[in-house]
Amino acid sequence: MRYRSPLALLAFAIGSACSNSTGTQMAGNVAVSVATQSPRVSSQAAALSRAKALDDTITSGADTIIVTRAQLVLREIELKRVESPNCDGADECEKVEFGPVLVDLPLQPGADRKFTVEPPRGSYDEIEFDVHKPDDGDPDDQVFIQQNPEFERISIRVQGTFNDAPFVYESDLDVEQELTLQPPLVVDENTATNVTIFVGLDSWFRMPNGMLVDPATANKDGPNENLVKDNIITSMRAFEDRDEDGDDRDG
Repeated sequence: MRYRSPLALLAFAIGSACSNSTGTQMAGNVAVSVATQSPRVSSQAAALSRAKALDDTITSGADTIIVTRAQLVLREIELKRVESPNCDGADECEKVEFGPVLVDLPLQPGADRKFTVEPPRGSYDEIEFDVHKPDDGDPDDQVFIQQNPEFERISIRVQGTFNDAPFVYESDLDVEQELTLQPPLVVDENTATNVTIFVGLDSWFRMPNGMLVDPATANKDGPNENLVKDNIITSMRAFEDRDEDGDDRDG
């Protein structure tokens, strides 16, 4: 199987889907970015963070987690259209199949562009994607695993320290995320905008009372495995983010 880059897959999948279904011409240009921190810090601190790609420090009481790297395996993106007679219910015009692809989450304030899509004209009120656990029994995953062997049956990997002790957190979470866009994203031939998927990394390793847990205790069969998986699922939201700063206030 020939491996395509994520951007090539996006362009190929969208072009094929639209030409094979309704014949709708591609209209808008929509970037898809990820963010883990909003820019609600001083401009000087934000500039320093962007320049040095600082680690993400999470604190609660006497406990401190320093995240030095956080990675997700993603597959497929679907911009779900608000019901429209022009689409005739054909999902192919919104669905973009790609990957799996390894995404490094930015650890500094602001959004980091990952993909560009060209959806047909219309209004979209949901973005969907898979947090995917690659399996070498799946032909679509075999090339990815060859290139990223440490991610066989692993969808999420976080490295860092907990109270100065090194940890590696790995998860086999395999889930479709459905994130509402409110207000809906309106795409026409003049649209050039950005949708940010915000991942609240700060909440991943927290108990309901806000106290931190050692990420190593959330690995497979650990006492906090399900707690952290649930936190990851609920940590994500999406919004239009025209200036790509990771802040939904300008959406």
